[in-house]
Amino acid sequence: MKHVSLLMMSAAMMLASCATEKVQKENPVLIGKSTIQVSDKRMTPEALWAFGRIGEVAVSPDEKQIAYTVAYYSIPENKSNREVFVMNADGSQNRQITQTPYSENQVVWIKGGSKLAFLSSESGSSQVWEMNPDGTGRKQLTAYDGDIEGFAFSPDEKKLLFISSINVIPSTADLYPDLAKASGLLRSDLMYKHWDEWVTTAPHPFIADFDGNSIANVMDILQGEPYESPMKPFGGIEQLAWNTTSDKVAYTCKKKTGRAYALSTNSDIYIYDLKTKQHTNITEGNMGYDTNPTYSPDGKSIAWLSMERDGYESDWNRLFVMNLETGEKRFVSKSLDSNVDTYSWSKDAQTIYFTSVWHGKTQIYAVTLADEQLKVITEGVHDYASVALCGDKLIAKRHSMSMADEIYAVALNGEATQLTFENKHLYDQLEMGRVEERWMKTTDGKEMLTWVIYPPNFDPNKKYPAILYCTGGPQNAVSQFFSYRWNMQMMAANDYIIVAPNRRGLPGFGLEWNEQISGDYGGQCMKDLFTAIDVMAKEPFIDEERLGCVGASFGGYTVYWMAGHHEKRFKAFISHCGIFNMEVQYIDTEEIFFANWDMAGPYWDKNNPKVKNTYKHSPHLFVEKWDTPILCIHGEKDLRVPVTQGTMAFNAARVQNIPAELLIFPDENHWVLKPQNGILWQRTFFSWLDKWLKN
Repeated sequence: MKHVSLLMMSAAMMLASCATEKVQKENPVLIGKSTIQVSDKRMTPEALWAFGRIGEVAVSPDEKQIAYTVAYYSIPENKSNREVFVMNADGSQNRQITQTPYSENQVVWIKGGSKLAFLSSESGSSQVWEMNPDGTGRKQLTAYDGDIEGFAFSPDEKKLLFISSINVIPSTADLYPDLAKASGLLRSDLMYKHWDEWVTTAPHPFIADFDGNSIANVMDILQGEPYESPMKPFGGIEQLAWNTTSDKVAYTCKKKTGRAYALSTNSDIYIYDLKTKQHTNITEGNMGYDTNPTYSPDGKSIAWLSMERDGYESDWNRLFVMNLETGEKRFVSKSLDSNVDTYSWSKDAQTIYFTSVWHGKTQIYAVTLADEQLKVITEGVHDYASVALCGDKLIAKRHSMSMADEIYAVALNGEATQLTFENKHLYDQLEMGRVEERWMKTTDGKEMLTWVIYPPNFDPNKKYPAILYCTGGPQNAVSQFFSYRWNMQMMAANDYIIVAPNRRGLPGFGLEWNEQISGDYGGQCMKDLFTAIDVMAKEPFIDEERLGCVGASFGGYTVYWMAGHHEKRFKAFISHCGIFNMEVQYIDTEEIFFANWDMAGPYWDKNNPKVKNTYKHSPHLFVEKWDTPILCIHGEKDLRVPVTQGTMAFNAARVQNIPAELLIFPDENHWVLKPQNGILWQRTFFSWLDKWLKN
């Protein structure tokens, strides 16, 4: 399950593939760009993990330079490292300015553009450092007693806002000092676990004085209260913002703990006044997520992202603007029947540029605040993942199913110029399969977009096995994403045709389409998936006797459900971190608000017809109909869809003597982030498909 909305994730975090591990503090190893050679022009797991992964992007104050980071992975060392690059705003004179084993993160320009600030663990903990734009003059700026997880200098650079975690739940050693080595965690309320951790800490925003060389007078804005700001598991510095006069900080916070936290998505935007020490809730009365505040350049307004309904994490993600003088709040993106993901103000504060998905592609839009008129700036088969202003152009990251993130300059007429070529040395060795956009008629007469990805050197006179890709979320767009695990070109390179439908319950096709899935897991969305594979199976180049079905999270649930309903369509299944028993999932996940919304409530509410409809589709109720080989994959640290969901499904298959394999990762969560685990995942994935679809 997704269980988190995109607004809670930075653009670099939208997929698991974009996550970067922290380099170990002991015995660090220098990791740089791979020089791997690719044979027969086919994507391999090793080639995929050789890709440099572009992270944050920062435009200099004079808009003449761009700094950005790139993460590199080492398969032998089984770890990653992140380096800093600087180039001119036109893409020229691109140079790597760091080469250390300490992972420089969150690079920003400071001191009028004469310095770059960044996070590094060089001193043993994560602290703020600075260096010259050529990489020289490296100097530590903070020596805080704890890891700094994100930071932002005030506009006048006399203050530093930073994120650090504090202990919020007493340990058993605090209760019983004579048992200092006891490992037990004693809890009396919900939210004792989150994503992949047993909760003991909460991230807090701190403010400190800064004299240009070090910090002093550190103050916790939340005064030790047990709330999260930013919000776990993916919130970062984008959930906090300075005002233009450096005397106020806007921050995102869900001021709830325990059971109240587990049942609600009601976060708010608060403004903290450094002079009066007062906190003002500017979104009080809005019951859904409010996140990611940003002040306008003229200081007169503040924007943020807002959802309306409490408990619905995939609600319409709307762009709001508040006039700070009058208090008037406006929903400025209401003419767009889709979500706003990332956004940026124009210099004159009259326009906001943002990204949004529509019909399986994420484009850049502009909304003029005077009349709330919307304009689509870009077009094409790709996804834009970020947007920032640079002179008369926009600087944005862009990717597609055939290309990982690169940085582009986008003119306001939509003309895009590629500035970085981080992975050109790999693309030059690879041949990508054709990506085709197809629209299909669903069982209820709707039009559905399905992506079809063909093998390199596709021969229409041959017959190929095909794979139905079932996305997770459940409301996670099948757009032009580039994944380091569910990589469409990797699957196609193994001579499979990939069928990836935007079934019911996905954003980018209007609110009605997106919301239909809630409470109807085994209904229309499954009919849509069957439509996609049935339409494609009629093509002369697809062998309908060699079809597979794969997916993760809600896609993993889909696979388990399909195993009991597919009526001999498929010859092999692969489920990663999928829900097998919905009743168990309801009481074993951590964010109960998700289960209450999507499952309509607890399974014991037997008088609720929506609840009955939900749980009657639990895959475990149909195992007697299972008859097809299945591979179950799960991470033991997955606390969102706990590992027992995968082991139960595997056991159910083997008890019935159905061919099955179980791949467990004791050190992975809902995703697979370590290089060697990632390659093991790929090899197991294709070994299983080849065994049942090619032999």
